[in-house]
Amino acid sequence: MKKAELAHLAVAGAEFAVRVTPRARRPGVELDGGVLRIGVSAPPEDGRANAAVAEALAHALGVAKGRVVLLRGATSRDKVFKLE
Repeated sequence: MKKAELAHLAVAGAEFAVRVTPRARRPGVELDGGVLRIGVSAPPEDGRANAAVAEALAHALGVAKGRVVLLRGATSRDKVFKLE
């Protein structure tokens, strides 16, 4: 997915349900039936995958990575992020 391809979803206060694949062979962001699937190459250790997912989501939305906040799912593959 190209940069800012999901820019139409970038509304302050919006929440995004995300399904994460850490250590993905092909990192990327895809919208699949209302659920964002994000693959990152980072391992799920010490919050590295969470940081990579937040950065990938921010990149896809076309916003600064500091605006994307993890609400739920810090240790789960299913996460909820909020755009501030």
